[in-house]
Amino acid sequence: MSSDKETLSRTDDGSEWIDLKTLMAVRNLQWRAQKVVDGFQTGLHRSPKHGFSVEFSEYRPYSIGDDPKTIDWKLYARSDRYYRKRFEDETNRRCYLVIDQSKSMQYGSIDYTKYEYARTLIATLALFLLRQRDAVGAVAFDQQVTDWLTARFRTGQFQRILSMLSKPCGGLSTNLTAPLAQISDLVKHRSLVVIVSDFLVDPGALKAPLAFLRARKHEVVLLRVLDPLEIDFRHGKPVLVRDMESGTERFVDPVVLAETYHRKFQSHRSELSELLAPLGIPMVDFRTTDPMELVLSSFLSMREGAGAL
Repeated sequence: MSSDKETLSRTDDGSEWIDLKTLMAVRNLQWRAQKVVDGFQTGLHRSPKHGFSVEFSEYRPYSIGDDPKTIDWKLYARSDRYYRKRFEDETNRRCYLVIDQSKSMQYGSIDYTKYEYARTLIATLALFLLRQRDAVGAVAFDQQVTDWLTARFRTGQFQRILSMLSKPCGGLSTNLTAPLAQISDLVKHRSLVVIVSDFLVDPGALKAPLAFLRARKHEVVLLRVLDPLEIDFRHGKPVLVRDMESGTERFVDPVVLAETYHRKFQSHRSELSELLAPLGIPMVDFRTTDPMELVLSSFLSMREGAGAL
């Protein structure tokens, strides 16, 4: 096991993030999530800035009139700030974390696949939200919903989510229409629905099910996970390309196809953006090389900007 010093990488602004390559080399999914969340929350407590970092902390700043018995004195000793503990009855947020298990998510041009990155992200978000005493559920889908865990805040919920994520990614084609319709029917209470997928589908097919989710008053956030090679399609020589879902293979010359590929990729991204904007649904693209802390930070920013639950 690498030392803590070896697992940290420093960004341009001087902050330290866990080295993703080292993190993903560890097979234990629970360890990965705990490592990221522990480091991220430590950074929040140390930060001199206020705003969403306080709002989504597991503590609230102490104010005159609050019960002094709720002050966390151990945290005060570490941070020199007064925070009061939050309790379960203060929380009314429900969140469903939805993961795509279709065949395309099994692609990876680096040491791990999009699905391995996505399930690590889901586990990290689940642990973070549960530490905020939010009720968290999880959903897995391919052509349809394959696993469902009702949103709850209770002992053992994180382990139940990890158990769901331990199942292999065995789906075939990507079909977001049917699963999203199922989720709309199953989620009875107003919730935050976070969907992690590569969204490599016809954008038009997403309009009706996403609009229905929003009509049910759910907040929806899309986290798009892509392999670096899908964003920057570059090869030095002709290669054999296989469709992950249909199995079709063909030789292509990347030099010839690169411009067409990039144009179509950007067109697809623009169609998604134009579809989501009127619905008030944010989407952020992440490469499978992006630090998990970056995703957590972006997630919190989106929730704050949308006036989240």
